[in-house]
Formats: sequence, C-alpha cells, structure tokens
Amino acid sequence: MKDVQNVSRRSFIKGIGLASGGLIIASGASLFNSCSVETKELIAFNPNLFVQLNSDGSLILVASRSEMGQGVRTSLTSVIADEMEADWDRVRISQAVGDVKYGDQNTDGSKSVRLLYEEMRKIGAATKAVLIAAAAKKWEIAAEDCHAENHFILNTQGDKIAFGDLVEIAKTLEVPEEVQLKDPKDFKFIGKYLPSKDVKNLANGSAVFGLDARLEGMKFAAVKRCPVAFGKVVSFDKTAALKIAGVIDVVEIPMIIKPFGPLGGVAVVATNTWAAFKGRDALEVVWDLGDNKSYDSEKYMEEITANVQKKGSVVKSLGDVDQAFKKASKTIESTYQLPHLVHAPMEVPNAVAWVKEGSCEIWAPTQEPQRTRTEVSEFLETSEDNVTVNVTFLGGGFGRKSKPDYVVEAVAVSKAINSPVQVVWTREDDIQHSYFHTVSSQHMKGSIDTNGKVTGWLHRFAFPTIGSTFSPGADEPASWEAASAANVPFEIPNMQFETGKAPAHVRIGWLRSVINIPHGFAINVFADELAHEAGIDPLEFRLNLIGSDRIEETQNDYKYDTARLKHVLKTAAKNAEWGKELPEGHAMGLAVHYSFLSYVASVVEVSVINDKVKVHNIHSVIDCGLAVNKNTITAQMEGAAIFGMSLAFYGKITARDGAIEQSNFHDYQMIRMPQVPNIHVEIVENNERPTGVGEPGVPVIAPAIVNAIFKASGKRYKNLPLMEYKLV
Repeated sequence: MKDVQNVSRRSFIKGIGLASGGLIIASGASLFNSCSVETKELIAFNPNLFVQLNSDGSLILVASRSEMGQGVRTSLTSVIADEMEADWDRVRISQAVGDVKYGDQNTDGSKSVRLLYEEMRKIGAATKAVLIAAAAKKWEIAAEDCHAENHFILNTQGDKIAFGDLVEIAKTLEVPEEVQLKDPKDFKFIGKYLPSKDVKNLANGSAVFGLDARLEGMKFAAVKRCPVAFGKVVSFDKTAALKIAGVIDVVEIPMIIKPFGPLGGVAVVATNTWAAFKGRDALEVVWDLGDNKSYDSEKYMEEITANVQKKGSVVKSLGDVDQAFKKASKTIESTYQLPHLVHAPMEVPNAVAWVKEGSCEIWAPTQEPQRTRTEVSEFLETSEDNVTVNVTFLGGGFGRKSKPDYVVEAVAVSKAINSPVQVVWTREDDIQHSYFHTVSSQHMKGSIDTNGKVTGWLHRFAFPTIGSTFSPGADEPASWEAASAANVPFEIPNMQFETGKAPAHVRIGWLRSVINIPHGFAINVFADELAHEAGIDPLEFRLNLIGSDRIEETQNDYKYDTARLKHVLKTAAKNAEWGKELPEGHAMGLAVHYSFLSYVASVVEVSVINDKVKVHNIHSVIDCGLAVNKNTITAQMEGAAIFGMSLAFYGKITARDGAIEQSNFHDYQMIRMPQVPNIHVEIVENNERPTGVGEPGVPVIAPAIVNAIFKASGKRYKNLPLMEYKLV
C-alpha cells in the first residue's frame, strides 16, 4: 500500500483515467457503474489512487475489492468517507480495474476489511488534512483553527467553505505522509448500520454483472469439456453443430496445465447463447478420459476412511495421548465423513474478452483481477500492461470466481475468432467442471476421567489437499489446512493430530470457509458426544473444554483470546435462552469455532417430528473486532446461516467413472425460502482490529443442527448431508 500512497500524480492520473476536468471514462469502465462528470466545467483533486474530489463537491471513491453481495464496496469506501468527514450522499463509487498499483485486490479469505481498514482510514485522513490546509491558506489562518464537518471546512470564527470550493488550492498542496486519525467515538459511518451504496442499482436492475456485459459485434460461446477432469480431446466432428441456426464457428481451446488454467475442450461460437448451447449439444467429441476415469467417490471415501483408522503422520502432539487413553475412565471414538461440495453461485462463470491489435480487454465477475491479468498475459505471451481487466458485479462467488480459468477460456476463443466474445457456462458446466471443496474423513478419539474432564484428544484426518491444484501429486494436507484442527482452542493436557494420505482426482479449491467446514463439524459434534458420555450439559462442557482465559500468538500479529471465544458462546446461549422448556420434539444444539481471526458461536433450535427435521431458530454471535459496517456483518451472518444449512441438508457432489453425477439444482439442492428459519445475529462491540466476516459464520451451522437433532431424537448423524437419511 505504500506504493499506492507514493504514486506520482502524473502516473496516477494516467493509470486510473482521472484528470483535472473529472473522470475520463474508458471503454471498459463505461460498462460498470462509472461515475462520469462534465469535464469542461469541473476541476478535480486527486490526492491518491482512491479519491477524486470535484469542484462541484461530488466525491468519487475507488473500490479495489470485488463486490459479490458482501458489501465490500460500501464498507471500504465508507471508511475513507468517515475519516474525510464527507457527506455520504455526495459519494459515488468507481470500481478499480485489475492492477498491482491498488495493492492486493484478491477478494478472498475474508480479509478485505482486515487488510485495508487502516490504509483506507489514512487515505481519508490525508485527504481531509489537505482540505484543511487549503482552507487555512485561503483564510490566511492556522490549520489548527480549522476542522472538517460534513463536506465543509469550518474555522473558529464561524466561517465555513465547501470541500468542492477548495479543490483548486488543494491541488497545489502536498499530501502529508503522517496524519491524525479520528477518535473512534467520533465515527459517523464506521461501526454503524450503513446501507449498501449499490442497493438502488441492484434493486432497479441497472447494476452490471458479468452476464450483462455487451460489446458491439460481440459473439457468444459455449465450451464442451471432457466429463472427466483433465481428460483431453482426441477428435471432434462439427458438422451437426454448424447446422444449428446462429452457430458461426467451432474451435478447439487448449488445456493449460496450471492451477487456474482452463480444462480445455471445444468451443461453439454463435450469435447468441442459446444457439451456442444447442450447437454444443450437437457437437460430437471423442475424448481421452485420462487417469481419473476410474474415480468413484463412494469407493474413495472407503479408502480415505481406512487411512484414518490407522496411524498417520503426526503434525502436532502435546503430552501423551496413548497414556491418557490407557488411564481414562472412558474412551470414545467416532468417524465423520463429509462429501465434495461445489460453490453453485447464482451467476454462473462467464467472461467477455476482446483480443485485438496486441492488447486484450476483459469484462468479468472475478474475485481476483490481478491473478486474472497475470494468467491472461501469460497465455497471450504479452506484457500485463497490454491486458485490462474490468471487474463487474459478481452474482455470488464463494471462492469459485477467484480462479480465472473461465476468463482464459474467453481470451482463447476471442483470439481464435478475432472478435469480442462472451463465454457463458451453464449450470451443468458450473457444477460438473468446478474446483470442488474437498471430500474428507476424520477419526476422533477422546478420553474422560471420573469427573467428566477430557484428558486425551486424538484427531486424525484425510482429504485431498488444495495443494494438489498447485502441486499435482500432493496427497496430504498443507500445514495451514491441518492448523484449523491442530490449533483447536481446548485446554486438554494430551492432544495429538495426524493426517492420512488422500490423492486428488478432481480439481480441489477453496469454498466459503474452506477447511473449517469439515474440521468445525467433526470437532463440534465430537465435543457434544463427549459431553453426553460425561453426563454434562453441552454448554458447560464446552466452556470447560476451552478452559482458562488465555491469550496466544496467532497469524498476522493477531492474538488469540479464549475469553472472547467463551463470550460469543455464552452470549449465543443467553440469546437463545439455552435450557428453557421447548415444545415436544424440539431441542437446541450449539457449536463454536474460531476462523479467519473471528470468534463465532451459534445455537440452533430444531424439531424432529415424524422423522423430519425443521430448523426454527438460529442465534449466532460474532466477535470480529471493530464492526466496520454492522449492516453488512448482519447480512453476512444471515447468509452464512443459510449457506451452512444448505450444506448440512443437501450438500453432496459424487463421482462415478470419473464424471460428476450432479448437474443442476434438482440434484444439488439449496435451502428454499419456506425453509429459512428465524435468524438472530448479535455483533460483539469492541475496538479490536477488524477480522473476517464473510466466512466464519458457516462452520458452526451444520454441527449445531446435528447436535440439536441428537438432543431431540437420540440419533447422532456423523455423515452429511442429512438428505441421505431422508430427514429433509
């Protein structure tokens, strides 16, 4: 971000398209919520990459992260506006193109606000400082006698001047490197419920998503891919495809053996998407199915489950679990199995590309514009300076759209046909050719003494690692994947964590909450099993497991605080009135988990009547440090609850003969509106550094549901989804 702050005004103006007369709209930006202003009359002040203040007082703030419903454009720009003392009604947002000058633009890992919060504050404060200096110069008084308030600078004599009227002077002043930040008690937007700046355009249909992008003369393409991952084209017959009305051409696109390279296949190019889809259906292709043609997910689960029943590679060990088990009053063992999952965002992968005259311009719903730019430039064997990536709104992402294989497909087709083209995936493409969330098997063993205290804890797991996407052949979890289990925040004297082998047969990628989904499930359900064996209330038992208040070092200089973890658990229980009398067939279950540097607990009330499960209430509590935008956080926690319910009820991807069996929402279902329970969210108030929000609400939902089902019915379900048991 220092590179961003120190960019020269000339290079900045050239790079972003801002000029003294206002914002110059390039062909790409004009497709996506651009903030054009009349260039003849307005003068603009550009103190840094993220701010343009115009002489009419309008303020354009640049969002460098991708918007996919999580509210990041509003959250990040509101931080700048707050420190500036800007009038929020005068703020417009412009989306940054993919470029390293904006710092890290990867919208993944629940880290946008966490990484950019302080920098956005400094940017806003620096802009305010220049405006104050400009006003002081105009009034010929000391800057200390001036202050900013709601888009004006005021002085001690009662005079005031609008931000826009200071632009000409401000343009001549240096931007300070050291600035004074606001006292949190003076925040106007930060920590409040601030509606999304984009909600109006989203509601009226004017917001531009990837599927909305259109260029003059643009063609449309659909790609036929091998049903088995990494299979190759042997030959194809395009005769029947070319007979479909609207079909223009058929071209083969290459498989690129890279983490985010396209799978390859045959593209049908047409005048509209329907013709492209129908032409693809008519295409005859002979495939070399490759090494994964025998992949059977049911047999594979048996294999990795066998691997966790025997000694594995030790990744962490405390005390002596073998001795703890020998001396225990009771030992309990359980094995948990979770299937592959897929993202299935509402907007399928798609991209528009135009390769021409040594350059390439892209319009795409991407979570990773910089990685996209790199992948495209390497494919075209050109400089990144020749590649422009315009980021549209994303109709959901969940991690899928941070992998730009679908963008490179569009680039390959555009290059082949020498025309702008939009590649559109069908839902079947999306489900059957994705980067899948890993399948997993986890074996756990615990010991308790006569007082019900846990004395030993063994957690052994096997799953195809995301590392296999980057290093083919990797067959054991990476250290960060093992850490979400190995760093379990329980105060148990004897603990051991082991991994088993699990080779990958499909592309493995991150999905919302990543490895916290299986680990959070196994840990929370097993803890509930131990509580039952000990005859102790699950809430009391879990608090005892977490143990004493202590602070430990963790990643990125953050400190892990068990008191905060216990607080969210106790608060969720209090909000749900844990222990109250419930109607017959109803019960509550709980779960607590630390992920993405945030503390989350959920208490779920279910009913089990006539062997059918219904979720009635979810009480979730999150401690994510300073809550930058409570409106966004509440929405994300509500969405996480529904996302988690979908995984618990229906989430299952299977493979037979190497091909994915599911194809659309009829066999990869989602929670529907009538199934959505009452969702109650509480945000813990504090001034700690902001942490993740988009993902940490997911891992607690499925185990809390399973624990509640056990309490209601006496039946414990250790494998998901629940539809397999005809419960939903």
